[in-house]
Amino acid sequence: MSSDEQSVSRWAQQLRAKIAESPTLNLIYRIAIAVIGTAVLVVGIITVPYPGPGWLIVFAGLGILASEFEWAHRVLRWVRARYNRFMAWFAEQNVVVKGMGVLFTAVVVVATLWVLGTFGFIGRLAGVDWAWLQSPVGS
Repeated sequence: MSSDEQSVSRWAQQLRAKIAESPTLNLIYRIAIAVIGTAVLVVGIITVPYPGPGWLIVFAGLGILASEFEWAHRVLRWVRARYNRFMAWFAEQNVVVKGMGVLFTAVVVVATLWVLGTFGFIGRLAGVDWAWLQSPVGS
């Protein structure tokens, strides 16, 4: 850790200690961390099946929560271990299993885009009004 990183870490620890001195401020801080961490975690869980940083967002949300809550720290370690074990297993699989993973991801993405009405919207922009492009949940 560089000296700049150490001074930032020391500053953050001092700030957190100062916040902890006031019970009201400490409660507000912990509630804010709970709300922000939970929001980030929920976004991460929603985005897991899609290409992109879904798991990174999950780990970020749990990391935010773990900064104040021991239970979240335990959950973060547990989830990270399971994730690493699954990714190691998946990396060892043959091309058929990996292809099924890609196919599953593609199906989830296409189904979501269809349900959200993206295909109907793009179709209307292109002047195509096919009924099957429309979302099943309404217009």
